[in-house]
Amino acid sequence: MLKGPLVPCYASLLFLPFSWLHSAVLEYHDKEEVVLWMNTVGPYHNRQETYKYFSLPFCVGSKKSISHYHETLGEALQGVELEFSGLDIKFKDDVMPATYCEIDLDKEKRDAFVYAIKNHYWYQMYIDDLPIWGIVGEADENGEDYYLWTYKKLEIGFNGNRIVDVNLTSEGKVKLVPNTKIQMSYSVKWKKSDVKFEDRFDKYLDPSFFQHRIHWFSIFNSFMMVIFLVGLVSMILMRTLRKDYARYSKEEEMDDMDRDLGDEYGWKQVHGDVFRPSSHPLIFSSLIGSGCQIFAVSLIVIIVAMIEDLYTERGSMLSTAIFVYAATSPVNGYFGGSLYARQGGRRWIKQMFIGAFLIPAMVCGTAFFINFIAIYYHASRAIPFGTMVAVCCICFFVILPLNLVGTILGRNLSGQPNFPCRVNAVPRPIPEKKWFMEPAVIVCLGGILPFGSIFIEMYFIFTSFWAYKIYYVYGFMMLVLVILCIVTVCVTIVCTYFLLNAEDYRWQWTSFLSAASTAIYVYMYSFYYYFFKTKMYGLFQTSFYFGYMAVFSTALGIMCGAIGYMGTSAFVRKIYTNVKID
Repeated sequence: MLKGPLVPCYASLLFLPFSWLHSAVLEYHDKEEVVLWMNTVGPYHNRQETYKYFSLPFCVGSKKSISHYHETLGEALQGVELEFSGLDIKFKDDVMPATYCEIDLDKEKRDAFVYAIKNHYWYQMYIDDLPIWGIVGEADENGEDYYLWTYKKLEIGFNGNRIVDVNLTSEGKVKLVPNTKIQMSYSVKWKKSDVKFEDRFDKYLDPSFFQHRIHWFSIFNSFMMVIFLVGLVSMILMRTLRKDYARYSKEEEMDDMDRDLGDEYGWKQVHGDVFRPSSHPLIFSSLIGSGCQIFAVSLIVIIVAMIEDLYTERGSMLSTAIFVYAATSPVNGYFGGSLYARQGGRRWIKQMFIGAFLIPAMVCGTAFFINFIAIYYHASRAIPFGTMVAVCCICFFVILPLNLVGTILGRNLSGQPNFPCRVNAVPRPIPEKKWFMEPAVIVCLGGILPFGSIFIEMYFIFTSFWAYKIYYVYGFMMLVLVILCIVTVCVTIVCTYFLLNAEDYRWQWTSFLSAASTAIYVYMYSFYYYFFKTKMYGLFQTSFYFGYMAVFSTALGIMCGAIGYMGTSAFVRKIYTNVKID
């Protein structure tokens, strides 16, 4: 049993990452030191393939080094490697063009710079958490001579005693010639700015891209699809169900001879099997619990992102998602544990472990596989051993105990199988039906409409992650999530109704998989995006892209599947509650 002193420990673990949401604003005094951090360098077309800035043979300024530690878990996982530039910068103190170091350019160093220039390497720096990008160098038109930009011209805007704007101009083009010395120089110009501190990240946003009329039109189009689909489903089901109820009521008034001679068909005939436990209930209930948790995480993170500007902090979105996932573990345990109990499962501890570690194992397994490739490439994306230990500790000491609490609550509060119909001892044989009524066909077709309602938004999300765009229109994302849920539930209800009408009672897995098949279409779209919308190349970037797109698609599929099942389950319970069963 948990002792009292442990409770603050768990609470601090859960709420530690949210401390940055209202962190102290850094204010400077005149002549106070301003740190220029060098982050990463990498090819422009492979945004995720990044290396330490000093992996290229750049030189360091003369000022003494400043130690740096990872402020958040997300920062460590995203490969942020801040190193001190050695440049002497003081608040409101202009620096005239000055040499800060010298590169002894031998053949090896020249080859490294030439390779970087050929692959269009860019580097990233930070001043007061404001990102700055610069290009390493350029080649001449013939591709024979290569030039390095050696002069960093920094222009820093301030409003009061805060930094609100940073601009970098790369100048001083020097030809790369072996066995020469290249002087690296910089200058700093301070200027007063009218930009408010809270608006200083607005220059990095791209309203013309994210608020384009196509984006608005896609939301409107999806919304109209929802209205049409909900209206269609309501009309069809209400009219059809009314006829079904009338037919079943008429059958109840017949005597036994007439009923035997009558044409009995439809969903009422499987009332003794419709609430039969699904095949593989342990895996099924674990998937449902995980899907409910992913939905809760998505909802909470989007709401937090709408309230707070998460894009202003390095790794904040990933940190938030990880710790919200940990905090919502009782949701997984509650829905997974209660469903497993209702289906008569006895190995509830095994179900709890599978439910708790299903998503973390999938994500960590993919991450560790890609990590080996990152280590081989010496990329900054290689996850440090300490970070791996921290993630494992979160899984074992936060996620698992909270999942246990949810499982116990779920089994005790809603684990009783209070079905409106008794389950027959012997399963009813499933009659033959037309090919398009087979569960496999329903599963394949079920994901088309949900994917159609979100695929435009997928383009904007992919572009923000795989290209140099900052996603900030989380109101759009919330609308798309709501639309996706409604479309998914409507489609799975229609699919389940047709399946039950064909006297096939295997609706649990069918409703889950028909909604989850959205993931297949999303992953197929990711192939189109990779080949036609990006210029990515190389083993590292390709494995990184398709590995994490597989994780994203699978998580989306599990969430859609759980939403589809929960909506369909309520529908099935409702129709069998309203019909009289002898």
